[in-house]
Amino acid sequence: MSRIVVGLSGGVDSAVTAWLLKQAGHDVVGVFMKNWEADDLEEDCPIAQDYRDVLAIAEVLGIEVELVNFSREYQDRVFAYFLAEYQAGRTPNPDVLCNAEIKFKAFLDHALSRGAEQIATGHYARLEGASPTRRLLKATDANKDQSYFLYRLNQHQIQRALFPLGELPKPRVRELARQAHIPVAEKKDSTGICFIGERPFREFLQRYMPIQPGDMVTPEGRVMGRHQGLMYHTLGQRKGLGIGGIKGAQEGVPWFVAGKDLARNELIVVQGHQHPLLLSDCLRATDLSWIGAPPESGRRYTAKTRYRQQDAPCVIQAINDNTLVVCFDQAQWAVTPGQSVVFYDGAICLGGGVIQDSENI
Repeated sequence: MSRIVVGLSGGVDSAVTAWLLKQAGHDVVGVFMKNWEADDLEEDCPIAQDYRDVLAIAEVLGIEVELVNFSREYQDRVFAYFLAEYQAGRTPNPDVLCNAEIKFKAFLDHALSRGAEQIATGHYARLEGASPTRRLLKATDANKDQSYFLYRLNQHQIQRALFPLGELPKPRVRELARQAHIPVAEKKDSTGICFIGERPFREFLQRYMPIQPGDMVTPEGRVMGRHQGLMYHTLGQRKGLGIGGIKGAQEGVPWFVAGKDLARNELIVVQGHQHPLLLSDCLRATDLSWIGAPPESGRRYTAKTRYRQQDAPCVIQAINDNTLVVCFDQAQWAVTPGQSVVFYDGAICLGGGVIQDSENI
């Protein structure tokens, strides 16, 4: 019987993960990771409620649970990067870094120091193979697959990881939770920032970055409105611009964010979902991370430039230790600097990098 430490978040996925492992006869211990302290003194804050849910889950499952504080690691390794990227005009993906630096580094190190053989989380992904090279695969449930967020894991991390939900569809997970009388069986899935939770995003950023008003302009330089800060907007954004119905614009055609001019503090806006400035044939990525051997230049793969999109056929045009250029069969929509491009060979997640810029050819 192996000792497995499960990261319990207070949600149904991690709870069922722990239940499945206990049913399989493992020695299961739960850990609740506390990684945010800026405003968690209020009784109704999301972190406090999640911890109460974890205690209720542990009682039903009959397992021990430990609260571990990784707030300093989160601030240093994830949140500082998060703010720096927004200040640089990019749109970071904190969940990717959070997995690599907190859930599968700080948490993994803690679990191993407590005698664990492996750690488990409620991610929807699969693992295949053994030492020295294990492969990360997409989950069976394509609607829930989270391999995109795990692409920065290395062999040391995935050799010690378990993803018991990788073969299960989400409805089955909730069904198992109900059968096991797990108290969070109907709890809605979290969609907030990793470990910070769901909250008004603009208000949250204003705590750390001052308002910097500027103009919203068309590519031709026509001023269409005002923005309160470039960091509050991302490429492809449609909602919240407040410039519909402007005189002289195409009536009924929605506006989208197509770019940012940091030097002039201007937000570039265009009309129409398929405007040429929203489409990119190629992109350049840096800060590359590969789970196994890196992909080969000239070979065909598929890739995602954002989590919720179909795999896009592509060819890597050039690659070195830390930079690559990839071109797609069809132009990609709203390729966003700061987000990740993640590559796949069939169901196998190869790894990826952080998007720096894009272009048309």
